[in-house]
Parts: sequence; structure tokens; C-alpha cells
Amino acid sequence: MTTPSGITLDLLHAVAERLGAHGSVEIGTMFRSPGLRTGTKILAFIGHRDRLIIKLPQARATALIAEDRAELVTMGTRTMREWVAIPAHADYDVTLANWTALAREALQYVRRSS
Repeated sequence: MTTPSGITLDLLHAVAERLGAHGSVEIGTMFRSPGLRTGTKILAFIGHRDRLIIKLPQARATALIAEDRAELVTMGTRTMREWVAIPAHADYDVTLANWTALAREALQYVRRSS
């Protein structure tokens, strides 16, 4: 596991701040990486190569992969159906907008899944 870059951690904090208007979102450690959760539900965390690993409905995850906006996530030998990796864009503001929008979707999804 690589340590997330300072810019990636800044992005994660900025996303959490923006999601705060939609309810309780906390930064914590998930799978030995910094991430976002609401209560006990994990909605996103920073993964390998500073990508945002995010939980979405399987159909939405599949669509993002088909649009080449996300990558499959494999943990060990298991491909995760509801988790996708969202790479950072070279532009901080573009990454922040993209990650925030998708994290908002993830927040709504994990709340419905309760």
C-alpha cells in the first residue's frame, strides 16, 4: 500500500467538507487508507495510485467503466461489483468536482442500503 499524496488528502478533505451539507460524513481509515464514511458505512477511500475508490450501485459502476471514467476494483482475487476506482485529473478543480459529485452519489447509495 502506498501512502496517498498530500494533494490527494487535500482533495479528500475538500470532498468531505462539501458533503457535510448533506449530513454526517467523517474522514477515517478504511482498509488502511484514508476515506469517507457516514456512521459505520464506508462510501469511499483513497486507493492505489491516488485513485478514489467509491461504492456505487452495480449498474452505475458498470456505466462509469463503460464510459472510461472509472476502473474495476479488485481486492485480492475478488473483483468488487459495487466499487470502482476514479482516477484524479491533472486539474485539481476538475478532480474535486468529479470526486464530489460521485461521492454524493455514493453517500446517497450507502444511506439507502442501510
